[in-house]
Amino acid sequence: MQRDVDARRIQRLMEALEYLTERQISLIEEVVNQFRKPFVQLERLTTSDIVNDCLLQDFGDALRIHHCFSKELFTKDKFEYALEKVSNLCGHKAKLAPKGKPGHDITINDKRFSLKTEASNSISANRLHISKFMELGKGTWTDEVKHLKGLCEQFFHHTEAYDRIMSLRCLSQGRPNWRYELVEIPMALLHEARLGTYRIQSESRQQPKPGYCDVLDKAGSIRLQLYFDGGTERKLQIKNLQKSLCVVHATWIFIIA
Repeated sequence: MQRDVDARRIQRLMEALEYLTERQISLIEEVVNQFRKPFVQLERLTTSDIVNDCLLQDFGDALRIHHCFSKELFTKDKFEYALEKVSNLCGHKAKLAPKGKPGHDITINDKRFSLKTEASNSISANRLHISKFMELGKGTWTDEVKHLKGLCEQFFHHTEAYDRIMSLRCLSQGRPNWRYELVEIPMALLHEARLGTYRIQSESRQQPKPGYCDVLDKAGSIRLQLYFDGGTERKLQIKNLQKSLCVVHATWIFIIA
């Protein structure tokens, strides 16, 4: 990595350290020591229009700073703020959407992005799962398949509020490495649900009954599933989405001592 820090800036920081407490200096040492360690893996898609070399490094550093002081996962709100910050620092034009409004989370270079996160002990390296893609609070929902199709129209309408979808996935939680990846879910892939096969989970005790929309390839293997999660919460999940059909923009693997 090319070092281009102004020597006068370093001198100002050294002078500022004299006014800090012993514990404050210890915290700074933790961050500095982490920055001096190489990433186990720091890789980006060379054709990515979002992750350039600057963003790859700076977003990776944001992940490392977080885990210097926390074993908790990088949550969606941290993802949003960090992506806005480093995007603007790295030559993009980024702005978070207003809070509380359904639709996109951030605009980058005039494109509206929906941001998702995925992390669980059972996470799959090869298939994506979005446990709450959207709420399904409206619309008729009974034990009839035709009503699942109506709920799916809500899904298609929801996707009109943004242009692209990015998911930050934590594949390894410090055992021994932290591993994150940034994956783009193609909108066209989700829209294949228009040709999917619907089925009701009639054996479920939930009311309304949950159901699936299965999207298969020519060999009959699952490309993705929409899961209409019934009960009191009424939400749409995306399950078993093949990562090979998506775009991996970046991968970060690092160790926190």
